[in-house]
Amino acid sequence: MAKQGSNLHGILVIDKPGWDEVSPGRTQADIRLPTSHDLVQRVRRWSGQRRIGHTGTLDPMASGVLVLCLGLATRLVEYYQGHDKSYDAEIVLGTSTDTYDATGMVVAQGDLPPLTPTIVETALDRFRGTIQQQPPIYSALKQDGETAYRKARRGESVELATRTVTFHALELVEIIAPDRLVLRVRCSAGTYIRSLAYDLGMALGVPAHLGRLRRTAAGAFTSAQAHTPDIIEAAASAQSLGDLLLPLGTALDLPACIVDDEQARRFGFGQHVELTMPNVGEPGIDAPKIEGPVLMQACNPTGRLLGIIRRVAGDSVHAAVWKAEKWLVVDGETV
Repeated sequence: MAKQGSNLHGILVIDKPGWDEVSPGRTQADIRLPTSHDLVQRVRRWSGQRRIGHTGTLDPMASGVLVLCLGLATRLVEYYQGHDKSYDAEIVLGTSTDTYDATGMVVAQGDLPPLTPTIVETALDRFRGTIQQQPPIYSALKQDGETAYRKARRGESVELATRTVTFHALELVEIIAPDRLVLRVRCSAGTYIRSLAYDLGMALGVPAHLGRLRRTAAGAFTSAQAHTPDIIEAAASAQSLGDLLLPLGTALDLPACIVDDEQARRFGFGQHVELTMPNVGEPGIDAPKIEGPVLMQACNPTGRLLGIIRRVAGDSVHAAVWKAEKWLVVDGETV
């Protein structure tokens, strides 16, 4: 495949393949679907762009939205992390596994309880809002400098601290007799839907595991913007992968300001620049008076992102001193 080189800069949203139906005890090798890291490597190979970062991985069995930053966009990865995620999840009742999902080995079985929407909604109420969640031991979280799942696979004791997570929306979509619950979830970053499946089973008095999971949105990026690996590979072969990239700064959750050529030049040299901006932020919304560090997008008059700037002096974004935090200009031009 012809390489397109390192001139690709932007956001690529992938529709990651997942496991539509997996029996507990089967392994990743049984299905041979790519992990998130596999897809990063494939895009590197297809695109010829070595600088690729992701804004958060998906579990191997999960499908859906995976956001990659290519080229200069890798400098923006930190600003795309920590946003809410949305999922469609199917929970299987009657069986729990050591990984809390369908990739693990069965560790408990139990009789199914009577299920009605009222019973399930009452159980779901325990998880709506902000809660303390216990992550699964088969996870990429670190313990003593090593990932928990590596220690767990060796049979070592793993103890992970609970974490604060928020379920902004937790909707029961369907009860599929005799043993399935379909949920629609919107939650904070770092939430484990596998743990939700296990904990919901406990609340219902029955072992449970996550049978299927599809991420439908990561921050502002949705499945409507996502491309399958086959489409991405075909575009790369046709030397048109750039057509699939979203521009630098797409959906950045930061206020924006317009800078002129001289201000942009000074930012590029790392200088402090005083800006007086009556129209910072969204149209029709007054810029707030803010204390403490502030980040903004600096754009040229056409709205193209030049970089991220940080306020270093002044108590208002209307009249303050700023310095470039991340500058994305190459040879005087953004890509």
